[in-house]
Amino acid sequence: MDRKCLLAIRIRGGVNASHRVEDTLRMLRMDRNNTATLLDDRPENLGMLQRAKDYVTWGEPTEETVRLVLEKRGRAVGDHPINVDTLSALGYEDLNVLAKALHEGEAEYHKLEGIKPFFRLHPPKKGFKRSVKRPYWSKGELGYRGETINELAKRMC
Repeated sequence: MDRKCLLAIRIRGGVNASHRVEDTLRMLRMDRNNTATLLDDRPENLGMLQRAKDYVTWGEPTEETVRLVLEKRGRAVGDHPINVDTLSALGYEDLNVLAKALHEGEAEYHKLEGIKPFFRLHPPKKGFKRSVKRPYWSKGELGYRGETINELAKRMC
């Protein structure tokens, strides 16, 4: 079965969030603001994203965006950048091969041994363009945004 890759980014803090939402964000491995993770589009993940839609934004990244996030923000355990030794231990020859496998759903990011299952991002350059308290379809930044996640991810790397 074909799985699409999703990039989810947390853009709001958890003050006044319900315990169910906080638990959902923890299960998505997004414990704090400006963290991101790569997921696939299975119903369980989509349901968790839907529950946390008031705190995160998500969409389908391009393979280039996946490679950029891995290269600039991917970290091995011990907070070291992902290097050739880490990749060869996982069975990948370089970041392009790993990015392709993640983008096409052949590998799951959180199951890679020795790599942190999330990305710590910067706040976006020049700030958020719209309100972080409203959904994307209603002049805001939250929720599903499709292909435009690439532009936000590039500004946050």
